[in-house]
Amino acid sequence: MLVLTRKEGESIQIGEDILLTVVAIENGQVKLGIRAPEGIKIFRSELYEQIQKQNTSASKVNRDMIVHAAKLIQTKNNEKREK
Repeated sequence: MLVLTRKEGESIQIGEDILLTVVAIENGQVKLGIRAPEGIKIFRSELYEQIQKQNTSASKVNRDMIVHAAKLIQTKNNEKREK
């Protein structure tokens, strides 16, 4: 991890496209301004971690769901054959 000291109004350039600026330091908080290309998504780390957990959870399919889906497909196929 790179640790830098910056004062209010000073910036850090990340690559060619991202500029991080210390906008204000008030009451023990640092306010940052981030200039990045429109396609770059920027999240607070705790929110990003929550999104990752939800995505992982949503991508998991349990066995009962697969069995249920297979039965529904089989039922639909049987109904088509009977017609």
